[in-house]
Amino acid sequence: MGVTLRELVPGDAEELLRLQHALDEETAFMMLEPGERHSSAQQVREMIQSYSAAETSILIGAEAGGQLTGYVSARGGGANRNRHSAYIVIGVLKSYQGMGVGGALLSELEPWAKENGIVRLELTVMKHNARAIALYTKSGFSVEGTKVKSLRVDGKWVDEYYMSKIIEASAEENT
Repeated sequence: MGVTLRELVPGDAEELLRLQHALDEETAFMMLEPGERHSSAQQVREMIQSYSAAETSILIGAEAGGQLTGYVSARGGGANRNRHSAYIVIGVLKSYQGMGVGGALLSELEPWAKENGIVRLELTVMKHNARAIALYTKSGFSVEGTKVKSLRVDGKWVDEYYMSKIIEASAEENT
């Protein structure tokens, strides 16, 4: 595969922003449309710092040939009642899809989640994004429900699935 996974640092801000703009252009499955992302490199740097500073959040990049080709973010809850839960966003460039990058990024989250008290990983996915749904299902996520008319894409209503994965506690934690 030739892809390295690592936690992103503030120095990756320009490269992450480049990746996000590329994803906005090449897929309709991400939240922002082309030209809608107005973040500066400084804002992305601050966002990366906020992930690093939070015990319940992480930002992992997939790197190949010296450039980011994908990422996964997990943003944990800030209140005592939802601190155990993290919302996931993942994006992989089309040229790296089908090579195990998405699955590798998602698998990096489980040990991190166990170490940081995260019991629930959750995400939303457009109902017609069969490839992503297959990846999430293979990675242990299951559909919990449907968000009807969740998004408006190209003038059409799009429903999303709400999916989650419960991270089982280690044997020591259960005793």
